[in-house]
Amino acid sequence: MIKVDHLSKSFGKIKAVDHISFEVKEQENLILLGTSGSGKTTTLKMINRLIEPTGGKVFINGENILDQSPEVLRRGIGYVLQNNGLFPHYTVAANIAIVPQLLKWDKKRIEHRVSELLEKLHLDKTYLNVYPNELSGGQQQRVGLARALVADPPVLLMDEPFGALDNITRSKIHAEFKALDELKRKTIIMVTHDVQEAFELGDRICLMHKGKIIQNGTPTELLFRPANSFVKDFLKEQRLQLEFKAIRLNDIAPLPPEGGAFDLHGERVDAGVALWSVLEQFKFTKAEGLSIINHQNKKIGSISFEELMAAFYQYKKHQPHE
Repeated sequence: MIKVDHLSKSFGKIKAVDHISFEVKEQENLILLGTSGSGKTTTLKMINRLIEPTGGKVFINGENILDQSPEVLRRGIGYVLQNNGLFPHYTVAANIAIVPQLLKWDKKRIEHRVSELLEKLHLDKTYLNVYPNELSGGQQQRVGLARALVADPPVLLMDEPFGALDNITRSKIHAEFKALDELKRKTIIMVTHDVQEAFELGDRICLMHKGKIIQNGTPTELLFRPANSFVKDFLKEQRLQLEFKAIRLNDIAPLPPEGGAFDLHGERVDAGVALWSVLEQFKFTKAEGLSIINHQNKKIGSISFEELMAAFYQYKKHQPHE
């Protein structure tokens, strides 16, 4: 869906981005992760031409982004900023409706789509006529996300979208982000310097340093097959928690038979969910184990918390660099 080919950007003698290349598959969430000044945001801004590259090319759906005007390009790309970028003198409804109005949607269609997104993002319709400064940080961020999604663009660029939120609000929005069907259909590139966030939300992670990509891979590849000592050291302090977020339930547990599912205290659990989420659910329920259910909704087996942890350590033991 997105191909970045030897992309570079220099500001005077400083090389902010240095000949980087990567691809993002359709409906994949790629995280640009790195320290401040690593070139993440500059890379993101070159993809929607807020910054013009010094060299290299970007293709979206096979088309060179330089072959269309920046205005037309940006209408097909949702963009979410850290400070949400809402216009303070516009109401919530007017903020969300900006792109549909540029696309000349009729009033009824705009109203229907805005209403649909508010419901999906857990915002009450009474917020439609209020101004951004009357909302909490979490509510403002949801409005910013609604504005980026309203015209249903295939591509979404997100620059530190949750960086200004407190930890409790951020954790809640992360859960909503993963569950939102609108986002599951998008090809997403997200910038963050938060390692935990990258591992929680990313399908793949591009770890950047001084304008270069040090490693591009899945969370488990970065953890268990680090490209060099920089990658290893970058993840070292938070390693155990990152392992719980990178390793999936289906990596370590016997899968239910076809048409079956996992169940935890009456709650269905997806086989592809991170082990971290399963452990959190264990913490908040009185379940003795994770049940394995067949397609007739009958329990055919179970895995206790202790067995799950034993399988986790067994999995780690068989990984390289452990």
